[in-house]
Amino acid sequence: MHRTRPFVRLGHTPGHCRPPADPSRRSVLALAASAIALPGCTAISRGADVSRFDLGIASGRPRATGMVLWTRLTGPTLPERVDVRWELARDERFTDIAARGNEVAVAADAHSVHAEPAGLEPAHRYWYRFEALGQRSATGRTQTAPAPDAAVSLRFAIASCQRYDHGQYAAWRHMAGEDLDLVLFLGDYIYEYASPPGALRAHVGGPVRTLEQYRARYAQYKSDPALQAAHAAFPWLAVWDDHEVDNDYAGLQGQALQGDFAAQRAAAYQAYWEHMPFPKAARPKGPDMRIVDRLDWGRLARIHALDDRQYRDPQACPRPGRGGSNTVRLKDCPDLLDPRRSLLGMEQERWLADGWSLDRPWNLLAQQTLMARFSWGAGDDARYWTDGWDGYAPSRNRLLQGVRDRRVPGVVALGGDVHANYVADLKADYDDERSPVVASEFCGTSISSKGLAQERIAAALPFNPHLHLGRGDQRGYVAFDLDARALQARLMVVAQPEDARSPVEVAAHFVVEAGKPGPRLA
Repeated sequence: MHRTRPFVRLGHTPGHCRPPADPSRRSVLALAASAIALPGCTAISRGADVSRFDLGIASGRPRATGMVLWTRLTGPTLPERVDVRWELARDERFTDIAARGNEVAVAADAHSVHAEPAGLEPAHRYWYRFEALGQRSATGRTQTAPAPDAAVSLRFAIASCQRYDHGQYAAWRHMAGEDLDLVLFLGDYIYEYASPPGALRAHVGGPVRTLEQYRARYAQYKSDPALQAAHAAFPWLAVWDDHEVDNDYAGLQGQALQGDFAAQRAAAYQAYWEHMPFPKAARPKGPDMRIVDRLDWGRLARIHALDDRQYRDPQACPRPGRGGSNTVRLKDCPDLLDPRRSLLGMEQERWLADGWSLDRPWNLLAQQTLMARFSWGAGDDARYWTDGWDGYAPSRNRLLQGVRDRRVPGVVALGGDVHANYVADLKADYDDERSPVVASEFCGTSISSKGLAQERIAAALPFNPHLHLGRGDQRGYVAFDLDARALQARLMVVAQPEDARSPVEVAAHFVVEAGKPGPRLA
């Protein structure tokens, strides 16, 4: 049984500031689970009738003594500089204030706010809110990470790929009602495309390339009430993939080999930082922004957050005149086996190899895409997609061989990107039938982005016996319960992706036992 979480108050009616007299468990849960109310802004003075918190609130990057609290002011005629007050309380009614402060939201950063309370209690839940220009935001709920030596459990979810014009966000609505400690968002928060004719809910504007265009696209995505509810419900640890910038980009190379790509990437990274709960220190410097991070969850787990875009080598054997991905036969593309090429970049590979936790039972890899081999065929005639780990097989082999050599405990790769649910065994050498399973993988499907036809995936599964499941016809997220003994995974699947109120059900349940790599159906 999974629990629901009765804590997010989402109010949106201007002029009604006071909380309900009896914020019952049932009423609060109904708001969070159904995302009926928009966690935008609530006026605290009668004259304040312009919405200033329309993009909601969020928290992220939790640590044992603090986290990042985020919002972005909205509405016309915003001054160049706006004073924003924030409060963090130990109770929902804000009678026991743990921390408070003031930030200045400036136009140069799209009036975004990145508050960083410190000195908090480990493993503690808090409520937070913002005030500016006579208005008060919704109330969100967050928590700190446990102390480094604490014996704890962890309830978390992974999600990715929320293309706005492909479907509704029923998955977020349902997740907001779960009882989670943390959300790992694994990339493709926005999509930079123009929408095709007849899209379910069209992107505003054409293809995104400039800072103002990226800001507008984030604002459209963040206007969704279900997404706002999920942000307000839990702290997030987020990484990007390609669509936050440009499809299939690699380092400073865009898919169209555009000459001004460094400027485009700088604009995209700036907008990403402005709209996500990252600390001030992560603010981009031109086309560079560090998202690589580690989070220790007590004595239980170390979470490694990776970046598979900024430092990678360009994809092997691209189409003529293009950058980005291709699907090629191994015999036609020897660069696939070039050990000098890396998906993470050699510096990040070393950072990961040097940072495994050998004294905790679990190491979780928050990364972007399917790590297990996915072959279309066998032998030299096998075809591989070059944008994922198969395009950088030696890089994957180095990572997993290091896990094997050092006997790194409980390595679980968590990914997204491919718009399908995959559950897999990870091996250091897929060409050696005797190569042992050294790690486990859960590659979660998309929140809304459409996937590969299931018939194509089913046809490839016989060539990939290490895959326990492959479903491209499912949208949703994966929820996990982790303790020192086992990782339990629930594949949560949306019944009707075009319906914002669609039911979400458990499609499969897997377990990984501590000390025994490889998922099994529960």
